[in-house]
Amino acid sequence: MNYRDVYIIGVGMTKIYKKAPVTADELGRQAIHTAVKDAGISPKEIQSIFIGEMGGLSGSVCFGQRVCGTLGLGGVPMANVESACSSGAIAVHLAYKDVATGKSDVAMGIGVQHLSSSRAAGTGLAPDPRDPEGIQGATMAGIYAMRAQRYLHEFDATPTDLALVSVKNRRHAAMNPYSSYQQPITVEEVLSARTIADPLTMLMCCPNADGGAAVIVATKEKALQLGSKLVRIAASSLTSGIFRNDFRDMTEMEITIRCTKKAYDMAGVGPDDINMVECHDAFAIGEFLYYEAMGFCKHGEAGHFIRSGGPDYGGKVVFSPRGGLLSCGHPTGCTGAAQIVEATWQLRGDAGARQVPDCKAAITHVTGGGVYGLDNAACTMHILTR
Repeated sequence: MNYRDVYIIGVGMTKIYKKAPVTADELGRQAIHTAVKDAGISPKEIQSIFIGEMGGLSGSVCFGQRVCGTLGLGGVPMANVESACSSGAIAVHLAYKDVATGKSDVAMGIGVQHLSSSRAAGTGLAPDPRDPEGIQGATMAGIYAMRAQRYLHEFDATPTDLALVSVKNRRHAAMNPYSSYQQPITVEEVLSARTIADPLTMLMCCPNADGGAAVIVATKEKALQLGSKLVRIAASSLTSGIFRNDFRDMTEMEITIRCTKKAYDMAGVGPDDINMVECHDAFAIGEFLYYEAMGFCKHGEAGHFIRSGGPDYGGKVVFSPRGGLLSCGHPTGCTGAAQIVEATWQLRGDAGARQVPDCKAAITHVTGGGVYGLDNAACTMHILTR
């Protein structure tokens, strides 16, 4: 099937809050309002809508209809999307597909989450209690700590190298007014912070957060008609985990490696063409492993890559220019859409003090769900270009 080219014509995002002063519904409405204004269109021009929210945490059914109902956005195809942390990115993926396949000329993907109203501060997400990991009492932090322990055992890397990821991302967040965490931190502070799951300290783990983000996509003809700064979705790649009940190398992000290859093939680019990445850095070891999974360095070389400044301004590629999940916080169902908003601003040259110089191509990446036998339940990646 021949897909039509798809362009981003409007984006909007709320601040990423430790504890939002408004409800989840209102976070979604604020993001949509900003995106519609940014696009310069009437809400009535949006022909299909997809809303990502991590299932059940809002306490609502048909959450998207609740968010959109009073904004004049009813009467069009509208679907709610749930794939844990990947929910918001999948909502944008489905909007992309609607336009690419000709079902809509203008579509919108939204991500919203209000974790502070549904989870106690400091509590970590955990695998399903029916899964072996859940029965053993594992948390997601514990699972990623096992990945970190294995990586540090196998390769030339230390906890200090993991701390460098947190320090870098907090430095980036200091330039991002949408981040709630802007105070610079040092390697010593990261290493001496409270241990969550050895070797991961509190500052190597992302905080829970609240937020909303919206992305409006359209045909090239519509984008040109609006006079938008052209940001093309060169690839929108979604895949699911493959069940295995035997040995799995915890130092490799299998699902991300597959999704990356699909995205690079679709966009016709490679790692040397990419200027910035927003990845699923829920834990410092995650960003570490994604350097390798996306081809920015070889397997086992992430320690050298971070020590040499490879993923920072002035290096090979800028990882997490908005501060990533580690410093912005992680409003699970919102994060994937928020990453795409940031990449759009960077490609337009509208990212202010954190602007990546001459940014021409960006990757957004978010996985979702800890399910027994799967590396992750879902992985969604977008490659945006100008």
